[in-house]
Amino acid sequence: MFNKAIATILLFLLVMLPMHGQKSDALDDVLEHVPLATVLALRGCGVQSASPSWTELAASAAAAYTLSAATTWGLKHVLRERRPDGSDHRSLPSGHATMAFAGATVLMKEYGQRSPWIAVGGYGLATLVAADRVRRDRHYVHDVVAGAAIGFAATELIYFLKRKVIKNRNIDLSLSGLQLDVAVRW
Repeated sequence: MFNKAIATILLFLLVMLPMHGQKSDALDDVLEHVPLATVLALRGCGVQSASPSWTELAASAAAAYTLSAATTWGLKHVLRERRPDGSDHRSLPSGHATMAFAGATVLMKEYGQRSPWIAVGGYGLATLVAADRVRRDRHYVHDVVAGAAIGFAATELIYFLKRKVIKNRNIDLSLSGLQLDVAVRW
């Protein structure tokens, strides 16, 4: 179990760290991932999540992050809205808000049944990240609202599909090292 925890955390770091370009927004770049990191830390410390296995947890979180990021990236490149500070044309939707709310929703889905305060903490931090993006003049309010909606909706969709597909045992997941195998039965 400990090896799977380390592999999951390393995979998370390898995937998320290169996403940030040359321009850094310092604390925002870290805080946007704290809700998901909290999920991994709790599971790594032995606190049972709603997902019965590390594999299912990792697959759910990775799918939520991937769908959220892909949706946001695609919209940024289609809509091309100029940032309030004029630095580029990738303002709408906010990627930081998307990732923060996707992570907060994973946190709520995995640990919200233990205490509602876990979800409050995750969404509270995600809201602070979004508000700080507006305060720093990196986004308009509608940018962060759109990002929050995408992160929340994409994660809800993944967990809905997980209930419909995985819980009916139409899909098998297997994690070995850094390799995730997926088998789907129709």
